[in-house]
Amino acid sequence: MKHGKRPTRRQTLQIKAAGFNADNWLVVKSMPTQLHLIHRYTSTIKIIAI
Repeated sequence: MKHGKRPTRRQTLQIKAAGFNADNWLVVKSMPTQLHLIHRYTSTIKIIAI
């Protein structure tokens, strides 16, 4: 299982803009065009296009 890190302030705003609760998501991979997230409790993986 991948381990996520807490999102930065800019990433938090991007997560909220995508319609997710930023408190429940951790950042697995940050790329210039995508943000890979993992849910804190259910380990669900989502990909957000920036």
